[in-house]
Amino acid sequence: MKIQLSSLDVLRARTDCLVVAVREGTQQPPTTRKIEKASKGLIQSLIHSGDIDGRPGSVLLVPSPMGIQAKRLLLVGVGDKPDIDDFASTTLVAARQLCSTRSVSAVVALTEIAVTGADAGTRARMISQAIQEAGYRFSELKTTKGKETARRHCTVKRITLLSDSTKNDSAMRAGIQEACAIANGVALAKDLGNLPGNICTPNYLANQAKKLGNSHKLKIKVLDEAKMKALGMGALLSVSRGSREPARLIVMEHQGARRSDAPVVLVGKGITFDAGGISLKPAAAMDEMKYDMCGAATVIGAICAVAEMKLPINLNVVVPACENRPSSSATLPGDIVKSMSGQTIEILNTDAEGRLILCDALTYSERFNPKFIVDVATLTGACVVALGHIRTAIMSNNEDLSNNLMDAADKASDKAWKMPMGSEYDNQLKSNFADMANIGSGYGGSITAACFLGRFTKNMKWAHLDIAGTAWKSGAQKGSTGRPVPMLSEFILNQSKKNS
Repeated sequence: MKIQLSSLDVLRARTDCLVVAVREGTQQPPTTRKIEKASKGLIQSLIHSGDIDGRPGSVLLVPSPMGIQAKRLLLVGVGDKPDIDDFASTTLVAARQLCSTRSVSAVVALTEIAVTGADAGTRARMISQAIQEAGYRFSELKTTKGKETARRHCTVKRITLLSDSTKNDSAMRAGIQEACAIANGVALAKDLGNLPGNICTPNYLANQAKKLGNSHKLKIKVLDEAKMKALGMGALLSVSRGSREPARLIVMEHQGARRSDAPVVLVGKGITFDAGGISLKPAAAMDEMKYDMCGAATVIGAICAVAEMKLPINLNVVVPACENRPSSSATLPGDIVKSMSGQTIEILNTDAEGRLILCDALTYSERFNPKFIVDVATLTGACVVALGHIRTAIMSNNEDLSNNLMDAADKASDKAWKMPMGSEYDNQLKSNFADMANIGSGYGGSITAACFLGRFTKNMKWAHLDIAGTAWKSGAQKGSTGRPVPMLSEFILNQSKKNS
């Protein structure tokens, strides 16, 4: 999909679809007023008849509109004074409607809408991301051809965003470029997440990282089980024992700044399929446990976006990847293992495995002397109970880091919420036989899981993102969401600006 910026005459634009805003109230945006005049009152007549009323997210497609050259006119309600979240949801609804029209080209005039908290560049980026997200389809494994496949396929190839002012053109073009990079990162994360466990194995993830390294000039290192054993990664390897698929530790490095500059490090949980091990999961919806590697998919998507934006920052990604299966060689409840840090762990529940692979990956990452380290994981069902499928949970040992992540989440409209930590939760991890247990003794499971990881990050500025509720959707819209690639990309983008 090609996205460009232009100040063309919307009345003469020969395009398959012209997308314009309709505000609540009497004062319409400039482009809308221009079309209203050329069409001899078409838009006002539609408002009076109740076909469109300007409410945020309301849409109306008008075929063969009079007075303009466009084949279709898509009217989009934007409310009165939208904020970033309003505008994000509105543009996504509009983009989905656009993708359903069978249009190949479109001119979009939503850039002229004033949005609280979003400048012209941010608006251009949000619109561009929304259109690319709406156009995403995962059909690589389908062989069916015909009308149904064609109907589902998004045909939009060329998008022209209307320039609202020449003084904003530079910022808007930058916003479009950022959007394309972030959208590619989101699409990559979705693709990896949507693949089934028989294809997306730990070794497959490692090979995909190598391909990305070749195409985006990233340094790639992959550790096999022998190397991990030599490093003392007993916690990680205890999870992979039940599977014939060997574990991998994947390290990816983007060097955009001086080699001496401390990197930001992202660690992503890469359980490519989670059956729960001996603590076997229920059969219902177990197929969705292919999404237990969405933390890994997210951080790989984020470094893809950062590399495409060529950000002047050093970013390292670490992915511990393995399967969690039951077998005669699998770890048993009650087993005690030694982590890379030297701390011992009593494994009371083999289905609390994500923290076991993450703790060794976090210890490994300490060698990079990171400025910040952020782990991303589909870690706990308790997080879904607390926040539902709306917000990603943020837990951190550093207030500045958690605030920076929240700011990035707000600007990217990739919603998050800060959760507490503390000794009263950490104390639940006590074990009579080891330095700690891998589960808590009571409620607050998302917090005790974070406290577990916090025991391995005491020397680093660290944050934990629990994406169990936001990484994928179930039901009719089943599939990976690519979240929180937008939040992480915005966070790293902001950090790179502080470096320059």
